[in-house]
Parts: sequence; structure tokens; C-alpha cells
Amino acid sequence: MRAAAVQLNSTEDKQRNLATAERLTRAAAADGADLIALPEKFNVLGSAEDQERGAEPLDGPTVAWARELARELEIDLVAGSLVERREGRDKLSNTSVHAGPDGDVRAVYRKVHMFDVVVEGVEYRESDTEEAGDEIVLSEVADGTPLGLSVCYDLRFPELYRILAVRGARVIAVPAAFTVPTGRAHWELLLRARAVENQAFVVAADQIGRHAGGKESFGGSMIVDPWGEVLARAVDEECFVAADLDLARQNQIREQLPSLANRVGEAYRWPAEAMA
Repeated sequence: MRAAAVQLNSTEDKQRNLATAERLTRAAAADGADLIALPEKFNVLGSAEDQERGAEPLDGPTVAWARELARELEIDLVAGSLVERREGRDKLSNTSVHAGPDGDVRAVYRKVHMFDVVVEGVEYRESDTEEAGDEIVLSEVADGTPLGLSVCYDLRFPELYRILAVRGARVIAVPAAFTVPTGRAHWELLLRARAVENQAFVVAADQIGRHAGGKESFGGSMIVDPWGEVLARAVDEECFVAADLDLARQNQIREQLPSLANRVGEAYRWPAEAMA
């Protein structure tokens, strides 16, 4: 399997973003990639007002675009995430969609962890406008390889990734729009940790540069193997990176250092919830 991560500098201009995403997705497919991941909020990224205006239902134009492109190129396409408007709900969802080579939607994952933090004096409150998902989602690519779905801030919550691994994930997608300060400090560290502890390939597609609304993303999109080696890393521009995923090597790692198999489930007790 060959995988690619597409790095974008998305703006409030949806048509511009989709055109750039399509150009780079086509280039990645021409390079041989059959699994391609786009970044978080790839179709529109900006202020809260921009996100509200750009929100769509799953039967809207962005998912239709992703399905048609996946069908035409005969690829598995993780359409990063988009801001989803759901009927009967006051808040939006941050939603990742996996479209298969047949153009069908294979899985839908709604970001579980809301980015409610303060970074270098700047406050982010995703939960003001978005509602958290409540389901961990494992999909499957065309050749049957299990694919775990996640989005950005999820990366800081190893429980989600361990559940994906226990359910069988061999590849995990991480579309993101990591901030520059947190990206500089933790992006590679967290991606490699999630890959090593779950003995999985991680395909991480990040946003890059400044966006409308005063946001700035770190970039550094990368593909990491189950040993924690960075197979490909993006430069500081809109681009794609690609790497071959050696599933036989993954099997060897899991056999020779069987940390997943050596889990002792009956010894684990979830502690009573407490405030940090």
C-alpha cells in the first residue's frame, strides 16, 4: 500500500480550497498513492463566522466532491474533516469522511475531543460552536486493511488510539490543523508515540501557514511507521508527501515485539474520574 498526506493552507474560500486539494490529490494518486488523507477543515478554515457559513450536511457538495474524486482516481480518500451541519442540532460537528474507490462513503467519524485550551495567551473554544462526537470509528480500505479515524486534538488522547489498535487498526489517519506553538513542541513527538505504542502506520495531514480569523497552523505533515520511523515529512508549503507502507514489516514488528498481544486486559481498571 502507498499512502499520501496532503498539506494545505486552507482559507475561507471553499472553491479555492477544493481546487488545491484536488490538484494535490491527483498528483499524489499519479505518484502511486492508493490511500490519501487531507487535513482538518480542508474545505474551509477561518473565523467562527466563516465556519458557520461554510458548514454543510453530509449530502452536500464537499462530500459529493470527495466521493467523485475517490471514484475517478480509484483511491481510498480520507476527506480530512469538514464542518458538518446536522439537522435538528444547534452546534456543528467536525467530521471526517472516508470515501472508497467505488465512491461510497465507507465511514464517518465525528471528532470526539474538543480543543478548549489556551495556547500562548490565545484561547480556543471549539465547544462553543461544535459538539463532540461519541463514537470511535474503524474503517477499512479497499484491500481490507483496517483504517482508524481521528482528528487533530484527538492525538493527545492515547485511549482512542489504543481502542482502534485493539479493534484491529493497522493504519491510522490524523487530519489536523495543529497550532504553531503546540506543533513545534509536540506534533512529531505525539505522532511517533501513537505509532510506536500501537504498532501502526500513522498518516498525518496537517494545515500549514496563516488562515483567516488569525489562525496559523504548523505543517510538518508526515507518515510514520510502526517502529516510529518518519517515512516522509512535508516541507513548509502546500504539497503532498507519500510513502510505501510495508505491512509485512509491520507483521514482523508485532511478532517480535508483541506489545499489543502482551496486554493484560483483566489487570486494567479504569480509575474513578477526577479533575486534573
